[in-house]
Amino acid sequence: MANGGDGRRAVRQIDYEWITLRDGTRLAARIWLPEDAAADPVPGILEAVPYRLSDGMAPRDVLIHPYWAAHGYACVRLDLRGSGESEGILADEYLLQEQEDLLEVIAWIATQPWCTGAVGMTGISWGGFNSLQLAARRPPALKAVITLMSTDDRYADDVHYKGGCVMGTDLLHWSACMLHWQCQPPNEEATGARWREQWLRRLEANAPWVHAWIAHQRRDAYWKHGSVCDDYAAIEIPVYAVGGWADGYTNSVLRLLEGLEGPRKGLIGPWGHAFPHVAAPGPAVGFLSEALRWWDHWLKGADTGVMDEPMLRVWMQEWDPPAGDVADKPGWWVAEDEWPAARLEPHSWRLDVDGTLQPIDETELDRGGADATGGDAHAAEGRAGAAGGAGAAGGALTIRGSQLCGADAGAWCAEGQPSDRAPDQRAAEGQSLCFTSAPLAGAVEILGRPLVTLHLAADCPLALVAVRLDDVAPDGVSLLVTQQMFNLAHRDSHERPEPLEPGREYAVGVALDAIAHAFPAGHRLRLAVSPTYWPLVWPSPAPVMLTIVAGRSTLELPMRPPRAADAELPPFPAPETAPGLGETTLGGGAGSRSYVRDLVDGSLTWDYRYVDGSNVVLPNGWEDEEWNRVSYFIREDDPLSAAVRVRIESVHRRGPQGRFHITSEGQMTCDATTFFVEDTVEVCEGEEGDERRVFSRAWRREAPRDLV
Repeated sequence: MANGGDGRRAVRQIDYEWITLRDGTRLAARIWLPEDAAADPVPGILEAVPYRLSDGMAPRDVLIHPYWAAHGYACVRLDLRGSGESEGILADEYLLQEQEDLLEVIAWIATQPWCTGAVGMTGISWGGFNSLQLAARRPPALKAVITLMSTDDRYADDVHYKGGCVMGTDLLHWSACMLHWQCQPPNEEATGARWREQWLRRLEANAPWVHAWIAHQRRDAYWKHGSVCDDYAAIEIPVYAVGGWADGYTNSVLRLLEGLEGPRKGLIGPWGHAFPHVAAPGPAVGFLSEALRWWDHWLKGADTGVMDEPMLRVWMQEWDPPAGDVADKPGWWVAEDEWPAARLEPHSWRLDVDGTLQPIDETELDRGGADATGGDAHAAEGRAGAAGGAGAAGGALTIRGSQLCGADAGAWCAEGQPSDRAPDQRAAEGQSLCFTSAPLAGAVEILGRPLVTLHLAADCPLALVAVRLDDVAPDGVSLLVTQQMFNLAHRDSHERPEPLEPGREYAVGVALDAIAHAFPAGHRLRLAVSPTYWPLVWPSPAPVMLTIVAGRSTLELPMRPPRAADAELPPFPAPETAPGLGETTLGGGAGSRSYVRDLVDGSLTWDYRYVDGSNVVLPNGWEDEEWNRVSYFIREDDPLSAAVRVRIESVHRRGPQGRFHITSEGQMTCDATTFFVEDTVEVCEGEEGDERRVFSRAWRREAPRDLV
């Protein structure tokens, strides 16, 4: 029967559909569509990512796309050129070639007999990036997108750079992951006997992408390509942007709502880097049914009411103890009819020389906060009022950075592991300059990006600041609310950085990551500032003495008055998915993060375990076993000792096709002028004890430090 008893249409799965491009390259797609779509055509939905539709993403794909197909859509899940089963070479992220390919794929979908001609595009992370990028290319058939955990600015919010600082915890690791995963062979069941030729050609062309990333340390044309924020007007179709407060990409949701002019909505939950119906921390929501309301409205013209609701809906987070894991983040749903929300009330706080955070009115802010473009901040050290400001509030505070300060930063981009959360911040605060408010007389809600304006100086031409906003409970326990790192050489521009003049005072604005948080009455605000934050970002090449001019430096909070209509928001439906694939996971442990401090030589070693030997067994008997570990090292007295080391090992059993064993390693180190990157890969096939090496290679790359 074409329809089920609940009104859902019976679904047909096409395991491999080959889409031939104009240059002859064949891309592999898996398609789910109603059985009767040829007689009763439906809109298409495209997801295009490089994560292997036969195995890597198969368990996830079957939870999502058959669900939408049963509700009247043809869902096309594509392996990008050079990945999974598709032909060709994948040389980097978000290349122009990828966009050109997807323009052809969208046109192909629209002209299929089972399609009405209307196409939507969606995806999380990579698939969210290219959904925005294709929207900006304006293919006629593309009518709407849903982008999840992605960004409009490839330089500002991705695994490469943050605030102009080179990322420590993600840059090399992500490159190593893609290098490793691209060594897996295509599926013989899909490609036939040519799988080996295709595999060997891919192995020969494979190379670490970090080489390109580290060669572009400024926001140049390399990063502007694919960054839709440079021309929001190019996107005219409706956009639904979804993010999570524990994710690394959430700033883009608010920027998209502000920058786009067409129909748009935003949704931000407490989630990490995962779909909202399965994400941690919860609460999870019925994202697939929420997405259907969007698709039905824009692809079918149905009146679902989705555009009658507020533009932005977010999870207002409450304080909870920072230690350990949490299944559900305490809080409640709130909404704003527009963004930016005119009803928000920015409140400013002054950083005083005695370490207090004092609320100030706009008149006082105007008197004490004029821009400082020069002067010797060190001459003002310890003298109240010497650098200007309001009475005894003024003065200068200095700190020599500790390399241990970033140890408790938590994950930049949480992925649902029990070690993602930042622990109690009191240790990091002890290695920072801190400014703390009096206990709050009443609850304070914030929504948006807190802005910190620092009047500062450094004793080195290259320096960074790490700024964190914490929620301090009456018993002293301190919860990290939001943070940002910033390369001070980028104070005027990410495109044209300039070194600092040692000792000169500068006014620098640092916008912290977007957040919604409710500070309870009786709690205190605390702002922590440090010139180090390893391993989240690479340290400056020399130890830095940072001077903060108190009395003139400020914190501006986007305070949100309570909104009575929030109590009337309709609840999200419970999470619902299509039936799973039926895979099982054997062995392995949960992800973990730990560090060891050697009190003799002052060294610090972090050990991150992302995957620890778990073996995923698919119903067809295929098995994938992986170990994925990263270590970070530094000595307290030597920022140039910083090192990142990645080791990934995997074993893949593919029935008659054979057993494949892949081992890869990466290392990134530095001196005062240069970054050094080394990678190795070894690929073997055959049973354990009788393995034959198929491929091995080593790479080494040097990249001059460009004011970082």
